[in-house]
Parts: sequence; C-alpha cells; structure tokens
Amino acid sequence: MAGLTLNNVTKKFGAVSVIKGVDLEVNDGDFVVFVGPSGCGKSTLLRVISGLEDVSGGEIRIGDRLVNDVQAARRGVAMVFQSYALYPHLTVEQNMGFGLKVRKVKPADIKTRVREAAATLKLEDFLERYPRELSGGQRQRVAIGRAIVSDPAIFLFDEPLSNLDAELRVHMRAEIAALHQRLGNTMIYVTHDQIEAMTLADRIVILRDGQIEQVGSPRELYSHPKNVFVAQFIGSPKMNVVEAASLSAVSEIGGDLAGVVSVGMRPEHLTVTQPTDGLFRGRVSLSEYTGAGSLLHVEVPGSGTFLVLQNGPEAAETGAEIGLSIEPENVHRFDANGLRIPSSNSLKGET
Repeated sequence: MAGLTLNNVTKKFGAVSVIKGVDLEVNDGDFVVFVGPSGCGKSTLLRVISGLEDVSGGEIRIGDRLVNDVQAARRGVAMVFQSYALYPHLTVEQNMGFGLKVRKVKPADIKTRVREAAATLKLEDFLERYPRELSGGQRQRVAIGRAIVSDPAIFLFDEPLSNLDAELRVHMRAEIAALHQRLGNTMIYVTHDQIEAMTLADRIVILRDGQIEQVGSPRELYSHPKNVFVAQFIGSPKMNVVEAASLSAVSEIGGDLAGVVSVGMRPEHLTVTQPTDGLFRGRVSLSEYTGAGSLLHVEVPGSGTFLVLQNGPEAAETGAEIGLSIEPENVHRFDANGLRIPSSNSLKGET
C-alpha cells in the first residue's frame, strides 16, 4: 500500500490545457473521490495518475517513488473502468487471473490469489461461468477481482457503476465501501454523482475546469463549502442561492451581513410555516411527492424559485401560499466573488 502526491500536475492536449496545476496529498489507506461536472478533468487526472496518459508538467509520486516516466504496468496501480472489459471467451477464474498469467506468475500462485479474491467478492460459485452468464453487478465484481489479484498499492476506479441500474448501484456502492474496509488499500474513485461521493469518501476532491475547488470530508464540504460552486454541487437537491438584496427579510437572518452579496439556504433546512409566520412568503408552483416527503418549488416574489424539502405524508399543495423559516446557523453567506463568509452564527467547528 502507498499514498499519492501530486505536485503542480498539468496535462495538455495540444494547446488545450485540461489539468491546470493540481496539488494533492492522498494518505496511505484513504478513500478519495474525485467529483465534478462533465468536462472538469476528473477522468483525465485519474488516467494521468495511472500512467495511461503522459503528464505534461509537475510531479506524481506513489509512496516515495517519482513515477512520471514509469509505465502504467509498473506503477503499482490497478484500474477499474466503467466498462467491465471482460474477455467473453474466458471463464470468471480465467478473466481474474489473466493479468497474472501475462506476467508469467506460477499457475499455482494464480489459482491461490484468484480464489482469495473470489472469496472476498463472494464469487466462489461463479468461477467456472462465462461473462454472458453473469449479471451486471457480478461482472463488475469480476472486474474488481481482476484488480485485487494484482495486489496494487492503489486502486483507481473510473465511474465503475455508471452502467448499472439505480438499485444495483446502491448495492455495489455498499460492496465497494466494505471492500475498502477489508483491504485497507488506498482507493481513488471518479464519479459525477455527488451522492456516491458523499457516501463513499473519506475525503472528496471537487474539480472544476481542471482545477481543485476544495478538498475535505463529506461533512466539511456540506457544512463549510468554500464558495457558491461547492455549496451548490454538494447536497441534493442543490442549495438555494439568491441575491441578498432581493430578500426583504435578510436582516432577520442574523449575523454580520457586512460584504454579503448572496445568501444560501439548503432545501432541507427550510421549514414551512403559515404565510404570516415565516421570514419569507411564497406560492407553491409545484409539489413533487418523493415517498418520505415532498420537494416543493416555491415562488418567492423578487427572489425566484426556492426548493424546499418537506418531510412527512402531508405537504403543501400546488398553488398554496406558505411561509418559509430557517435557523440563522443554517444560512450561508457569500461575498461578491462567491466566497463563503464565516460568521458568528456559523456551524460549530468552522474557522
């Protein structure tokens, strides 16, 4: 096992700069998730780390070893792709052991390592089957098993669950988290799904336009986003961000409002009240029933549409006039550059 250090890493394709001076320290045994919108550079950064793409500048170290010019096969990493990339004419056992066979590992050792990986992934009963005889989740486990048998220092996952249906994604997400707990290897995982990032990661790296916006634990990014982009990217549904000048009740939110240009409020922190009791008043333009509650789209005059999560079976109906309230400690304040302004009412632990 080993950690990873990126020092001012850049990647260009011709004149186009895709990765723009990334600095990152990944500790040995960490589960780190790269997340961001499409085109932000997260998969390219993973391929640069793996050696599948040459680095244009900076340093990549795995453990204490500089690997800029080291071939992908010799970096001590194993990559699991969105595509399972299994050989259809080989059995599960043969697929999992193929890389070791190419490296001329002794057949007895291959068999032992494949059996151990199969036991870890609960694939013992499928070793003689072919990929066509497996479900999507089982095929992905075989792809992960192929990575495990190579005994890498670092596992790299490039959107491995994207081809699975919603229910299977949840199941496989739990399996990958459990796998990390059992193996303890460093894992770097790329996804565009911020829920996957929140549930899997020890630390999340949020990327935008080839640069890191913020690094932190899921709780840190949710509670203390660095800027408006991070605030709206982390959390589902996304945070409501409106101009402070448009809110008639902004002075009642509390805290120091000096330099505050916009205000953020998460849908789950807004409480529905009687129209005369809330800080804000609006009309429900759409009420979406979600099972555990409802997602309300509330038109607030002069401020646009607020998203509000209302728990429980009873929810405001479309067309209803309602009030909205929020505790001051749950309000996020941003300056003219979109940076979050800490305040005396901020959540505990902020600096």
